[in-house]
Amino acid sequence: MESGKFIVIEGLEGAGKSTAIRIIKSAIESAGHKVLTTREPGGTPMAEAIRDCVKNDWESEEITIEAELLLMYASRVQLLENVIKPALQRGEWVVGDRHDMSSRAYQGGGRQIPANMIEPLRTITLKGFTPDLTLYMDVTPEEGLKRARGRGELDRIEQAGLEFFERTRKAYLGYVKSEDNVVMINTMQNLEKVHAEIKQTIVNYMSQACIPG
Repeated sequence: MESGKFIVIEGLEGAGKSTAIRIIKSAIESAGHKVLTTREPGGTPMAEAIRDCVKNDWESEEITIEAELLLMYASRVQLLENVIKPALQRGEWVVGDRHDMSSRAYQGGGRQIPANMIEPLRTITLKGFTPDLTLYMDVTPEEGLKRARGRGELDRIEQAGLEFFERTRKAYLGYVKSEDNVVMINTMQNLEKVHAEIKQTIVNYMSQACIPG
């Protein structure tokens, strides 16, 4: 049985990741493949409990940046080993709302945790596993936070402040330039064009991978 592919959607809050996932899922299913969607942090019972720990404010206790980093990778390895890898082995395609690049951008860039502290966690949890394709949905921090506020109350990380998200975006843009299999979508342009570019990116990827559709 041919193994599936793992496609990840990355970006700041308000970048339009949820819409991108729906477009990608539809395109892949139209090509005849079963699609599983995931989110990080989360995706398993334990990982969802960790998500609650990370996203919510603790009135009597401040979450340290080191604890936040460790929790992100604990959640990630649970999802990877219990959901993502088994699905890929079954031949399913997995479309993920965030993966490892998020931690390197948010905790590495935004929280300014040095790479030499993050790399050992990546080695332990990922064991060299990488997505087949990553779509980075680019948006300015100002616009992204404006969109996020329009959805409702901001969570603990979304309240981190403009400078935090500027550092996070800078880190993302660096990974887009330096890593393979990463495509950037400018979400500040006309929505119809954004959606068309997302769909075309997936169609091109399936074609290059010699997969029908």
